[in-house]
Amino acid sequence: MIIIGEKINGTIPSVKKAIEQKDEEFIRSLAIRQTEAGADYLDVCASTSPDVEVDTLLWMMDIIQNAVDTPLCIDSPNPNVIEKVFPYAKRPGLINSVSEEGGKCEIIYPIIKGTKWEVIALTCDNRGIPKDIQTRVEITKVLVEKALTYDISPDRIHIDPLVMALSADNQSLLNFVETLKEVKTLYPAIKVTSGLSNISFGMPLRKVVNQHFLTLAIDAGMDSAILDPCNRDLVTTLYITDALLGKDRFCRNYLNAYRKNKIGPLKTDA
Repeated sequence: MIIIGEKINGTIPSVKKAIEQKDEEFIRSLAIRQTEAGADYLDVCASTSPDVEVDTLLWMMDIIQNAVDTPLCIDSPNPNVIEKVFPYAKRPGLINSVSEEGGKCEIIYPIIKGTKWEVIALTCDNRGIPKDIQTRVEITKVLVEKALTYDISPDRIHIDPLVMALSADNQSLLNFVETLKEVKTLYPAIKVTSGLSNISFGMPLRKVVNQHFLTLAIDAGMDSAILDPCNRDLVTTLYITDALLGKDRFCRNYLNAYRKNKIGPLKTDA
Protein backbone atom coordinates (compact mmCIF):
# COMPACT_ATOMS: atom_id res chain seq x y z
CA MET A 1 0.00 0.00 0.00
CA ILE A 2 1.44 3.35 -1.07
CA ILE A 3 0.89 6.07 1.54
CA ILE A 4 0.60 9.68 0.39
CA GLY A 5 0.86 11.85 3.50
CA GLU A 6 -1.94 14.42 3.55
CA LYS A 7 -0.95 16.74 6.40
CA ILE A 8 0.94 19.53 4.58
CA ASN A 9 -2.12 21.13 3.05
CA GLY A 10 -3.19 24.75 3.36
CA THR A 11 -6.86 23.76 3.67
CA ILE A 12 -6.01 22.48 7.17
CA PRO A 13 -6.39 25.45 9.58
CA SER A 14 -3.12 24.82 11.44
CA VAL A 15 -1.17 24.59 8.17
CA LYS A 16 -2.89 27.69 6.82
CA LYS A 17 -1.78 29.57 9.95
CA ALA A 18 1.79 28.27 9.55
CA ILE A 19 1.85 29.47 5.94
CA GLU A 20 0.55 32.90 6.89
CA GLN A 21 3.12 33.22 9.70
CA LYS A 22 5.95 31.65 7.65
CA ASP A 23 6.42 29.08 10.42
CA GLU A 24 9.16 26.92 8.88
CA GLU A 25 9.49 24.67 11.92
CA PHE A 26 5.83 23.68 11.77
CA ILE A 27 6.09 22.60 8.12
CA ARG A 28 9.42 20.84 8.78
CA SER A 29 7.95 18.93 11.72
CA LEU A 30 5.00 17.72 9.64
CA ALA A 31 7.38 16.47 6.96
CA ILE A 32 9.57 14.60 9.47
CA ARG A 33 6.67 13.10 11.42
CA GLN A 34 4.91 11.79 8.31
CA THR A 35 8.15 10.38 6.93
CA GLU A 36 8.93 8.61 10.20
CA ALA A 37 5.39 7.22 10.21
CA GLY A 38 6.00 5.58 6.83
CA ALA A 39 4.74 7.98 4.16
CA ASP A 40 5.96 7.11 0.66
CA TYR A 41 5.10 10.58 -0.69
CA LEU A 42 4.34 13.89 0.99
CA ASP A 43 1.47 15.84 -0.50
CA VAL A 44 2.29 19.56 -0.55
CA CYS A 45 -0.60 21.91 -1.24
CA ALA A 46 -0.54 25.66 -0.61
CA SER A 47 -4.25 26.38 -1.10
CA THR A 48 -3.56 30.11 -1.15
CA SER A 49 -4.72 32.90 -3.44
CA PRO A 50 -3.47 32.40 -7.03
CA ASP A 51 -1.11 35.40 -6.92
CA VAL A 52 1.03 33.87 -4.18
CA GLU A 53 0.54 30.14 -4.76
CA VAL A 54 3.76 29.58 -6.72
CA ASP A 55 5.93 31.41 -4.19
CA THR A 56 4.21 29.63 -1.29
CA LEU A 57 4.65 26.19 -2.85
CA LEU A 58 8.33 26.85 -3.53
CA TRP A 59 8.81 27.96 0.09
CA MET A 60 7.09 24.79 1.36
CA MET A 61 8.97 22.51 -1.05
CA ASP A 62 12.30 23.96 0.02
CA ILE A 63 11.58 23.34 3.72
CA ILE A 64 10.36 19.78 3.14
CA GLN A 65 13.20 18.78 0.82
CA ASN A 66 15.81 20.09 3.23
CA ALA A 67 14.20 18.09 6.05
CA VAL A 68 13.52 14.69 4.45
CA ASP A 69 14.24 12.65 1.33
CA THR A 70 10.63 11.54 0.88
CA PRO A 71 9.39 12.34 -2.65
CA LEU A 72 6.84 15.11 -3.02
CA CYS A 73 3.29 14.89 -4.28
CA ILE A 74 2.92 18.36 -5.82
CA ASP A 75 -0.71 19.34 -5.37
CA SER A 76 -2.55 22.20 -7.05
CA PRO A 77 -5.82 22.54 -8.99
CA ASN A 78 -3.93 24.83 -11.38
CA PRO A 79 -1.68 22.92 -13.83
CA ASN A 80 0.21 26.10 -14.67
CA VAL A 81 1.29 26.39 -11.04
CA ILE A 82 2.52 22.79 -11.07
CA GLU A 83 4.44 23.48 -14.28
CA LYS A 84 6.23 26.43 -12.67
CA VAL A 85 7.28 24.67 -9.44
CA PHE A 86 8.02 21.28 -11.01
CA PRO A 87 11.69 22.04 -11.88
CA TYR A 88 12.45 22.69 -8.21
CA ALA A 89 11.63 19.14 -7.06
CA LYS A 90 14.86 17.34 -6.19
CA ARG A 91 13.65 13.82 -7.01
CA PRO A 92 10.81 12.17 -8.95
CA GLY A 93 7.49 12.06 -7.15
CA LEU A 94 3.77 12.44 -7.85
CA ILE A 95 1.73 15.14 -9.58
CA ASN A 96 -1.71 15.78 -8.09
CA SER A 97 -3.45 15.94 -10.49
CA VAL A 98 -4.76 15.72 -14.06
CA SER A 99 -8.33 15.22 -15.25
CA GLU A 100 -10.43 15.88 -18.32
CA GLU A 101 -11.19 19.38 -17.00
CA GLY A 102 -9.81 22.06 -19.29
CA GLY A 103 -6.41 21.27 -20.79
CA LYS A 104 -4.73 19.81 -17.73
CA CYS A 105 -3.36 16.73 -19.48
CA GLU A 106 -1.83 18.86 -22.22
CA ILE A 107 0.14 20.82 -19.62
CA ILE A 108 1.09 18.09 -17.13
CA TYR A 109 1.82 15.12 -19.38
CA PRO A 110 4.54 16.88 -21.40
CA ILE A 111 6.51 17.90 -18.30
CA ILE A 112 6.67 14.33 -16.95
CA LYS A 113 7.40 12.71 -20.30
CA GLY A 114 10.74 10.92 -20.19
CA THR A 115 10.91 11.06 -16.37
CA LYS A 116 10.10 8.65 -13.53
CA TRP A 117 7.34 10.91 -12.22
CA GLU A 118 3.90 9.44 -11.60
CA VAL A 119 0.54 11.21 -11.74
CA ILE A 120 -2.84 11.11 -10.02
CA ALA A 121 -5.65 11.21 -12.58
CA LEU A 122 -9.17 12.16 -11.51
CA THR A 123 -12.21 10.68 -13.25
CA CYS A 124 -13.97 13.98 -13.89
CA ASP A 125 -14.36 16.33 -16.84
CA ASN A 126 -15.83 19.74 -17.67
CA ARG A 127 -19.26 18.44 -16.65
CA GLY A 128 -18.00 17.66 -13.14
CA ILE A 129 -17.86 14.33 -11.27
CA PRO A 130 -19.99 11.70 -12.99
CA LYS A 131 -22.45 9.75 -10.89
CA ASP A 132 -22.37 6.62 -13.01
CA ILE A 133 -19.59 4.06 -13.18
CA GLN A 134 -19.38 3.79 -16.96
CA THR A 135 -18.65 7.50 -17.47
CA ARG A 136 -15.83 7.29 -14.95
CA VAL A 137 -14.40 4.33 -16.83
CA GLU A 138 -14.70 6.17 -20.16
CA ILE A 139 -12.87 9.19 -18.70
CA THR A 140 -10.16 6.81 -17.46
CA LYS A 141 -9.74 5.49 -21.00
CA VAL A 142 -9.27 9.00 -22.36
CA LEU A 143 -6.75 9.90 -19.63
CA VAL A 144 -4.72 6.73 -20.22
CA GLU A 145 -4.77 7.02 -24.02
CA LYS A 146 -3.60 10.64 -23.82
CA ALA A 147 -0.83 9.58 -21.43
CA LEU A 148 0.37 6.91 -23.85
CA THR A 149 0.94 9.55 -26.52
CA TYR A 150 3.55 11.02 -24.16
CA ASP A 151 5.07 7.58 -23.41
CA ILE A 152 3.51 7.57 -19.94
CA SER A 153 2.58 3.96 -19.23
CA PRO A 154 -0.43 2.95 -17.09
CA ASP A 155 1.80 1.81 -14.20
CA ARG A 156 2.74 5.49 -13.68
CA ILE A 157 -0.89 6.54 -13.32
CA HIS A 158 -2.89 6.55 -10.07
CA ILE A 159 -6.53 6.68 -11.11
CA ASP A 160 -8.77 8.33 -8.51
CA PRO A 161 -12.42 7.29 -9.09
CA LEU A 162 -13.41 10.14 -6.75
CA VAL A 163 -15.22 8.40 -3.92
CA MET A 164 -18.22 10.46 -2.87
CA ALA A 165 -19.31 11.19 0.69
CA LEU A 166 -21.33 8.29 2.07
CA SER A 167 -23.66 10.82 3.70
CA ALA A 168 -24.67 12.03 0.22
CA ASP A 169 -24.47 8.75 -1.71
CA ASN A 170 -25.27 5.46 -0.01
CA GLN A 171 -23.74 3.59 -2.99
CA SER A 172 -20.44 5.48 -2.75
CA LEU A 173 -18.20 2.58 -1.72
CA LEU A 174 -19.91 0.13 -4.07
CA ASN A 175 -19.48 2.50 -7.02
CA PHE A 176 -15.83 3.08 -6.10
CA VAL A 177 -15.14 -0.66 -5.96
CA GLU A 178 -16.94 -1.40 -9.22
CA THR A 179 -15.09 1.42 -11.00
CA LEU A 180 -11.80 0.12 -9.59
CA LYS A 181 -12.48 -3.40 -10.85
CA GLU A 182 -13.46 -2.26 -14.36
CA VAL A 183 -10.43 0.02 -14.62
CA LYS A 184 -8.06 -2.75 -13.51
CA THR A 185 -9.62 -5.16 -16.00
CA LEU A 186 -8.77 -2.70 -18.77
CA TYR A 187 -5.35 -1.73 -17.42
CA PRO A 188 -3.95 -4.37 -15.01
CA ALA A 189 -0.79 -2.35 -14.30
CA ILE A 190 -2.60 0.87 -13.39
CA LYS A 191 -2.75 2.04 -9.76
CA VAL A 192 -5.98 3.10 -8.07
CA THR A 193 -5.98 5.70 -5.32
CA SER A 194 -8.37 7.78 -3.24
CA GLY A 195 -8.58 10.77 -0.98
CA LEU A 196 -9.45 8.48 1.91
CA SER A 197 -11.33 10.89 4.17
CA ASN A 198 -13.77 12.03 1.44
CA ILE A 199 -15.95 8.99 2.19
CA SER A 200 -16.69 10.16 5.75
CA PHE A 201 -17.57 13.81 5.11
CA GLY A 202 -20.71 14.76 7.00
CA MET A 203 -20.65 11.58 9.09
CA PRO A 204 -20.13 11.11 12.85
CA LEU A 205 -17.12 9.01 13.91
CA ARG A 206 -15.27 9.93 10.73
CA LYS A 207 -12.07 8.11 11.70
CA VAL A 208 -13.98 4.86 12.13
CA VAL A 209 -15.67 5.29 8.74
CA ASN A 210 -12.26 5.94 7.16
CA GLN A 211 -10.75 2.82 8.77
CA HIS A 212 -13.48 0.54 7.46
CA PHE A 213 -13.36 2.12 4.02
CA LEU A 214 -9.61 1.52 3.93
CA THR A 215 -10.07 -2.17 4.75
CA LEU A 216 -12.70 -2.70 2.07
CA ALA A 217 -10.82 -0.66 -0.53
CA ILE A 218 -7.56 -2.57 0.03
CA ASP A 219 -9.49 -5.82 -0.30
CA ALA A 220 -10.91 -4.56 -3.62
CA GLY A 221 -7.42 -3.74 -4.90
CA MET A 222 -6.75 -0.08 -4.07
CA ASP A 223 -3.00 0.57 -4.38
CA SER A 224 -2.47 3.99 -2.78
CA ALA A 225 -4.31 6.57 -0.70
CA ILE A 226 -3.95 10.13 0.47
CA LEU A 227 -4.21 9.75 4.22
CA ASP A 228 -2.76 10.74 7.59
CA PRO A 229 0.19 8.41 8.26
CA CYS A 230 0.40 9.74 11.81
CA ASN A 231 -3.04 8.33 12.60
CA ARG A 232 -1.93 5.15 14.38
CA ASP A 233 -5.35 3.49 14.25
CA LEU A 234 -5.55 4.03 10.48
CA VAL A 235 -2.03 2.72 9.87
CA THR A 236 -2.73 -0.27 12.12
CA THR A 237 -5.78 -1.00 9.96
CA LEU A 238 -3.59 -0.85 6.87
CA TYR A 239 -1.00 -3.31 8.20
CA ILE A 240 -3.46 -5.83 9.59
CA THR A 241 -5.59 -5.75 6.44
CA ASP A 242 -2.55 -6.61 4.33
CA ALA A 243 -1.73 -9.44 6.73
CA LEU A 244 -5.29 -10.81 6.71
CA LEU A 245 -5.36 -10.76 2.91
CA GLY A 246 -2.16 -12.77 2.70
CA LYS A 247 -0.13 -9.85 1.35
CA ASP A 248 2.29 -9.84 4.30
CA ARG A 249 4.34 -13.06 4.37
CA PHE A 250 4.48 -14.44 7.92
CA CYS A 251 3.01 -11.09 9.07
CA ARG A 252 6.54 -9.65 8.99
CA ASN A 253 5.52 -6.08 8.11
CA TYR A 254 2.83 -6.08 10.77
CA LEU A 255 5.15 -7.44 13.44
CA ASN A 256 8.01 -5.10 12.50
CA ALA A 257 5.67 -2.10 12.62
CA TYR A 258 4.54 -3.16 16.09
CA ARG A 259 8.11 -3.66 17.33
CA LYS A 260 9.12 -0.27 15.95
CA ASN A 261 6.19 1.36 17.80
CA LYS A 262 4.50 2.48 14.55
CA ILE A 263 1.16 0.83 15.36
CA GLY A 264 -0.89 0.04 18.42
CA PRO A 265 -0.92 2.07 21.64
CA LEU A 266 1.96 4.53 21.71
CA LYS A 267 4.76 3.21 23.89
CA THR A 268 6.86 5.67 25.88
CA ASP A 269 10.14 5.27 27.70
CA ALA A 270 8.52 6.23 31.00
